[in-house]
Amino acid sequence: MFGLKCDIALDLPEKYYLQHDYEKGVARWCPGCGDHAVLAAIQKLCKEYQLPPEKTVFVSGIGCSSRFPHYMNTYGFHGLHGRAFPVASGVRFRRPDLNIFVVTGDGDCCSIGAGAWVHAIRYNMKMVALLFDNGIYGLTKKQTSPTSRMGTVSNTHPTGSVLPPINPIQTTLGVSNVSFVAQTSDMNPAHLYATIKAGFEHPGFAFIRIMQRCPAFMQQQTDDWKTNKDQFVLLEHPKGISVDEAVADTFGLRVAHDPGALHSARELAEDTDKVYLGLFYQNKEALRYDLYGAHNLGYTYEQKEAALETELDRFAI
Repeated sequence: MFGLKCDIALDLPEKYYLQHDYEKGVARWCPGCGDHAVLAAIQKLCKEYQLPPEKTVFVSGIGCSSRFPHYMNTYGFHGLHGRAFPVASGVRFRRPDLNIFVVTGDGDCCSIGAGAWVHAIRYNMKMVALLFDNGIYGLTKKQTSPTSRMGTVSNTHPTGSVLPPINPIQTTLGVSNVSFVAQTSDMNPAHLYATIKAGFEHPGFAFIRIMQRCPAFMQQQTDDWKTNKDQFVLLEHPKGISVDEAVADTFGLRVAHDPGALHSARELAEDTDKVYLGLFYQNKEALRYDLYGAHNLGYTYEQKEAALETELDRFAI
């Protein structure tokens, strides 16, 4: 009732963001492309966690997926081919207050950017790395990518690719200081969102491979996934990716896997006959390189000048 004294007060946020507050422009991806599903999931995540747009950054390299920053009403950096991880690492090292996402493709990450990818895993800086993997170079119109299946017919291999593909999950699990490795699919929006959410909450480098449709150049792969539903296997564990039972029931096969067991995760990654969706591995205690350099972030100008002079004095003759 009005006029009564009350000790209860609502602490309302100064600004409440709706999902459309994170939308920008019209995505110029092909109809049916898996990128659209990931974009919707990310915008939903930003709304759920009320991430301030001015405190959120999307960094990308080159490729279809790397246009992602253009469609987010946040800060973005559309960088050079294969160089998304160095840029994101630099941002994280000096701006620990920001929410950082890296968007990369199977070519951008696993080919020209492979060296930066490996070291980003080892550095274990706090960020979410989303690998959009459709198994083909889409932006340049159908060339074989590092993750293309053997026999993939493309402009660079008109009679079919002849080498086995890189396995991004297996590769990531083999790097020292790895801390979070998961796999999901754009064709299962609930699992996709739950996986990105788990990655965002992880205190370190969260690597998420998204098995993705490319209706323009890899329709055969999509058709194979649709007709062979038993190819997808759900990884289940109390410490894994949590989804509703109704979502879990859509999988023909479900396997219990402890994400703390690195050896078991590597064994699952080696099984290329199945597509395992879920959390392969997580180690929240892995060392973080961004924390190493955070001790001097609060230095004043005078302190920085003094520290610089001290270092220069070491070389005085």
